[in-house]
Amino acid sequence: MTRRRESPTEGAVPGRFAGETAIVTGSTRGIGAGIAERLAAEGANVVVSGRSEAAGEAVVERIAAGGERGDATFVRADMRDPDDVAALAEAAAERYGSVDVLVNNAGVQTETAADEATLDDWAFVVETDFRAYWLAARAALEHMDRGAIVNVSSNHAYATMPAHFPYNAVKAGINGMTRSLAVDFGPRVRVNTVVPGWVEVERTRDELPEGRLAEVEAIHPTGRIGTPADVAGAVSFLASGDAAFVTGAALLVDGGRGAVMQDDTLPDYRAREDAE
Repeated sequence: MTRRRESPTEGAVPGRFAGETAIVTGSTRGIGAGIAERLAAEGANVVVSGRSEAAGEAVVERIAAGGERGDATFVRADMRDPDDVAALAEAAAERYGSVDVLVNNAGVQTETAADEATLDDWAFVVETDFRAYWLAARAALEHMDRGAIVNVSSNHAYATMPAHFPYNAVKAGINGMTRSLAVDFGPRVRVNTVVPGWVEVERTRDELPEGRLAEVEAIHPTGRIGTPADVAGAVSFLASGDAAFVTGAALLVDGGRGAVMQDDTLPDYRAREDAE
């Protein structure tokens, strides 16, 4: 098993984003909160965003308690509301003077098949997970002299499971949107996608009853599923100067799941290796 990083700030590069401003949508919990904490630990002034003020302020307090790092503030925004999306970018620029990094992370998921999904299901996912990414990128661009946008997609963009429509279709669309934005926004702003696989957040734990987590981890070449810290590290890299020649790309952060053709082969192979 590869080493599991529980803290999003572990491995942070001090000063990497010193003096820069980062907006992280959907950052009141889970992966988004981890990304916000990581960027702040690397010196960014971070705008935490979401619909829950209490949860958002809790993330801001955790960042403030971390010692020497960037400032943080919470701005409430419903990403289905175009006015809220525009106001989020304005608030970030007004407080900190500019926008240097945008992380589009806010998302929702339905458990419906393509022949069961309703127009309301479609609108709920498309407006939150797809249209909002475009609107937030366009709004942030107005305040960016240079910088980076990182869109958070999912490995459902490449391979999927039954009854995940239209979530899976939208995630594939995000990868296409990234390429479009990279071409249209360059050379001033780079745009990339991070593509997480299984990540241990509250929803994932609820979906994996006792015993099932061990089974899922066994079918990963890394021997485990991811944590928000794993995704946060990848986002930090793509947003930083270390990725200055990377744009329009999609970075798969899935513990090797995309390389596995047959799920039962890994546990069987490891059992044989241990027996020898």
